[in-house]
Amino acid sequence: MRMVAIVTRIIQQMKRDKRTLALLFFAPLLVLSLMYFIFNSNEATITLVVSDAPAPLIEKLKNAEFSIVVDDHFTKKQLQDKEYDGWLAIEPNSSKLTLLNDDPSQSKALTMQLAQILQPSQAAMGSLKTDYVYGDEDTAIFDIFSPMLIGFFVFFFVFLITGIALLKERTSGTLERLLATPIKRSEIVAGYMVGYGLFAFLQTIIIVLFGIYVLDIVHVGSIWLVLLINMVVALVSLSLGALLSSFAASEFQMMQFIPLIIVPQVFFSGIFPLDSMAEWLQNIGRIMPLYYAADALNGVMYKGYSFPDIILNLSILACFAIVFITLNIISLKKYRSL
Repeated sequence: MRMVAIVTRIIQQMKRDKRTLALLFFAPLLVLSLMYFIFNSNEATITLVVSDAPAPLIEKLKNAEFSIVVDDHFTKKQLQDKEYDGWLAIEPNSSKLTLLNDDPSQSKALTMQLAQILQPSQAAMGSLKTDYVYGDEDTAIFDIFSPMLIGFFVFFFVFLITGIALLKERTSGTLERLLATPIKRSEIVAGYMVGYGLFAFLQTIIIVLFGIYVLDIVHVGSIWLVLLINMVVALVSLSLGALLSSFAASEFQMMQFIPLIIVPQVFFSGIFPLDSMAEWLQNIGRIMPLYYAADALNGVMYKGYSFPDIILNLSILACFAIVFITLNIISLKKYRSL
């Protein structure tokens, strides 16, 4: 009977906690559905530019299910700007294959298929030289998404630590005592942002430096830009964690936001190929901060982008932070109106 009483009490508690029930039944379905759509997406078509190639060779390439672009005046800069997978320039004595190599798996697939197609006519065409826009022949898939992992860990740990810390501020009564003073809501939010932001930024610096100099994660661009991007990511995560902490009554409820807020963003951070996803899935990714953070980090660390190349991503991340900070100020109205 005593065991039955315990079971009954737990059932009653769970029935009153609608948020936990929703998480228990809805979150797994959400994550499972995202995984289903992502892993069942069609493979991206390999786009190959061909210059000065005979008609029979072009026909062979088309039969190999390449998306062929014929351009006899193509340049390496165009390959980089248009983000095609490769460029095959046929010359009398020495043909040249230039790979974008923004996805090493795509580059290897392209190289293997081309080798099979070109092998019968290799003697007439001469040797085939291979060049790379990004990376080299030893580039691994981890080199592509390791910059994104840095951004993810900064986002995740700042979100988790800040959210729980601010939750304790509120549940311990500290926030209510602050609101009993003449201090403005905007000043409270700014104080929390700066105070916790100092520790978040310190954590960010440690993660970035450890990843680059200890784990030797690839970085072609400026480390200062890497730090800047992650600082903005930390600010977004800090403001989001502070906002969501106002909707949680305990650390357990704060943890409940992880599968709903953090996990879906992993799927759209570039760890999984975005180009092969359906358009509506890509549009979902564009409303998530990690989508822009990962794009900027990959651009700087792997592709060597400069500041003008990532200004759009940084601006969008800054807009996320401004929106979350504004919502933080508004959320304090339920405690006090000024």
